[in-house]
Amino acid sequence: MTKYTPKERLYRALRKQPVDRMPAVCFTQTGTVEQMEACGAYWPEAHEDAEKMATLAEAAHTVVGFEAVRVPFDITAEAELFGCGIKAGDLKQQPSVIKPVVKNLEDLDKLRDYKLKEGRIAVILEAVKILSEKYGKELPIIGSMIGPFSLAQHINGDAWFGNLFTGEELVPALLDFCSDFNVAYAKAMVENGADTIAIIDPTASYELIGGEYYEKYALPYQKKIADAMKELDVATVLHVCGKTTDGLSIMDKTGVNSISVDQRVDIKTATGNVKDAIIVGNLDPVAVLWNGTLEEVEEASKKVLDAGVGLLTVGCGIVSMTPTANLQKMIECAKNHKY
Repeated sequence: MTKYTPKERLYRALRKQPVDRMPAVCFTQTGTVEQMEACGAYWPEAHEDAEKMATLAEAAHTVVGFEAVRVPFDITAEAELFGCGIKAGDLKQQPSVIKPVVKNLEDLDKLRDYKLKEGRIAVILEAVKILSEKYGKELPIIGSMIGPFSLAQHINGDAWFGNLFTGEELVPALLDFCSDFNVAYAKAMVENGADTIAIIDPTASYELIGGEYYEKYALPYQKKIADAMKELDVATVLHVCGKTTDGLSIMDKTGVNSISVDQRVDIKTATGNVKDAIIVGNLDPVAVLWNGTLEEVEEASKKVLDAGVGLLTVGCGIVSMTPTANLQKMIECAKNHKY
């Protein structure tokens, strides 16, 4: 069989086309302290400086060995653009949203005049461009963003789930706003060189909201992003946290190329619950990759591979203290696996 470049290999794998072997990539956060020490780009500066962000993203390839580069390292830049209060992260901890900005439709209207070339969104777009210019011919360039449901929850705060379950008119309006932003942001990433878009939508979990609410308040808005990217021949990967097994058939309707599942999902069951998307995951980022031995990483990888996973990778974002050697063992297992 033809030997593909990493870019070609992931392109084909995400579209269920034959490949020579499994790609070795990560669609969730990749930054670790060991990478920071190796490349000289550290959190929190690497969240806010395009050159440092690109340097740390590059380390996932040059230091660890992933066959792709990905930015950013957190899911707060979008909420920050709209004025949410952000708690700054540090060397080991990512930033987090601590203050929402929208209580009603009037508040939402004040956000509509946003510009993508401002704040950390502009930094991320520049980092995508830097990485694309350096690696775009050979490596996949993965642009990541928070999904519309979770972004709406960041913007609306603690009131979000109450508003959701009581059917407040703010809910669909905010989801329309967020998903329209997601599409515009994804298109800007593609213009800057991204060829794969990761949608990280943690609070849209089947475990939290169930099938009925997912189908009504998550599915149509995630689908909007997937449809827009399909028109550009850009693959999409959807990551939702939690035990999503029973909701995978609904998530499959979004039209994304791939669904990333966390460590609590049984891979064999998961692959039987989808028809179109491929399932990726789902090594435990804490028990196995951070705290496990090399032998435990290899054993867990083999178990996931034997269960029929589409792509072997992390079940959620990589913990910043994860040893490089453990990630390299996972990568080795992926590379050695033949479909």
